[in-house]
Amino acid sequence: MTAVRRIIIITAVHAPSAPFLADAYKSLCEQELPDGWEWHWVVQEDGLGDEVAPHVPDDPRVTFRQGRAGGPGVARTIALAHADGEYIKVLDADDQLTPGALARDLAVLEGDRGIGWATSRVLDLLPDGSTLGFDQDPDGGPVERGAVLAHWQAHGYRAQVHPATLFARRELVIALGGWMALPASEDTGLLLALDAVSRGWFTREAGLLYRKWPGQATGQASHTDAGERDARMAVVQARARALGSLGWSCPAQG
Repeated sequence: MTAVRRIIIITAVHAPSAPFLADAYKSLCEQELPDGWEWHWVVQEDGLGDEVAPHVPDDPRVTFRQGRAGGPGVARTIALAHADGEYIKVLDADDQLTPGALARDLAVLEGDRGIGWATSRVLDLLPDGSTLGFDQDPDGGPVERGAVLAHWQAHGYRAQVHPATLFARRELVIALGGWMALPASEDTGLLLALDAVSRGWFTREAGLLYRKWPGQATGQASHTDAGERDARMAVVQARARALGSLGWSCPAQG
């Protein structure tokens, strides 16, 4: 019998975003994967409260864990302890995958061992249910090593691909230490680290509905505090540059 191969979906959640888990789950259930593949959803609460658990679906494909609060980066990295698959897919608790997103990501990385990670186009999901796209998406196809960092530095710390759509080889995420221990921008930190050591991919077909709502972390005043933001960007940039300067690559060269 052929062993089933897994894509691990990692979701960090806290109480305010827990009611959106139902929509995220529905979007997962609508994914179609090739024969021999399945997904396993690891939902990691950033905290030890009682408000999240009632919103977690009762499904054997879903693992729910809790831990002391440390922010979404810590929650996602802890979730790696239960990531028993070859690939990691990020899905924020308040977001939704579009139909076919997992299969498209999987096809890219299965088709080319030289690609370590993939991202896709994002549509903002507005409170009225409408969607809004970004008008400066890059061309679809390979993203060469260092290209994300160069664009990020030249465009006010804004990457041309969205870290909330990240799909990556588990071994590579583990080797890089998971998400950065930052109060925000931890996903950008991982994206730039991946970019420093491996070629990536961008799919122009929308793969994620990115919910805009008043309670989201990126909408809070603390997220845009200039002093903290400068510090976050400095350490994210320093890590990516250091990895690039070491010459380490995935897959290994020579």
